Amino acid sequence: MINNMTNKNIIINMNKNLNENINENMNRVAGNASVRLIDKFIRAVIWFFSFIALGFLIWIIVFVFIKGIPHISLSFLTSPNNGKNEGIWPMIINTLFIVVTSLAISIPVGIGAAIYLVEYSKPGKVINTIRFAVETLAGIPSILYGLFGLIFFVTIMKLSFSILAGALTLSIMVLPTVIRTTEEALKSIPSSYREGSFALGATKLFTIRKVVLPCAVPGILTAVILSTGRIVGETAAVFLTAGMGRNIARNIMESGRTLSVHLYILAKEGISFDKSYATATVLIILIAIINMASSRLAARMKK
Repeated sequence: MINNMTNKNIIINMNKNLNENINENMNRVAGNASVRLIDKFIRAVIWFFSFIALGFLIWIIVFVFIKGIPHISLSFLTSPNNGKNEGIWPMIINTLFIVVTSLAISIPVGIGAAIYLVEYSKPGKVINTIRFAVETLAGIPSILYGLFGLIFFVTIMKLSFSILAGALTLSIMVLPTVIRTTEEALKSIPSSYREGSFALGATKLFTIRKVVLPCAVPGILTAVILSTGRIVGETAAVFLTAGMGRNIARNIMESGRTLSVHLYILAKEGISFDKSYATATVLIILIAIINMASSRLAARMKK
């Protein structure tokens, strides 16, 4: 009789444990199902907003292209801008001129500042002040850069309205982008690379030149791409410093109108909205070509 009672208790306990295990598994499955449902919902929301952003971009580009492409011709692209012709060839050359000049000024300074912040600096008030200054420069409106360039470079330094005055102003404007992007690229380099170079007897400067910088080239090219897009699309700062000369600037001390400034003048004065859409189309294509070329160069350097 005692054995029967013992067996019954064992069976009852086994049933209880089995029921508890079943309930626990069911709760776990239900919990996993709810987590999966939430994960799918969040993923759907992310994709939805991504498609909205992409849709706005495609809508703007298609709208500009539909309005501008019918008015683009060979004479429009290659002829000068004077009383007889309304071509944009001088504006294309001036745009490339001011981009190259601005990058030639901002890239060395930005890379040098990033190298100092990552490789040489020590935490302290000086570094905090530098970082605060960089962040502040990134948030200043472009019209203030233009006014600064007009007062300092054009008036005080007597550079007049010129490619050089515009390039100096734009180089200050894109400097925060160059510094921050290059700094992140340098930080992404594994410390083991530096340690291995030091272990072989290399100096710090040699390590930076031959080990760190070559590995950071793709990130530096990203800074160049972002800076180029900012320079090409800038209007206010260029308008107040580089001027509105219609001809091709023969040197950096001459005034030259860029594509963005030309587009602004056409739209603002109501000269020709058809030509303004055509200019905008050329500007978008030019930015796309520069970005694609830089991206391919960065991809080749990664290999």
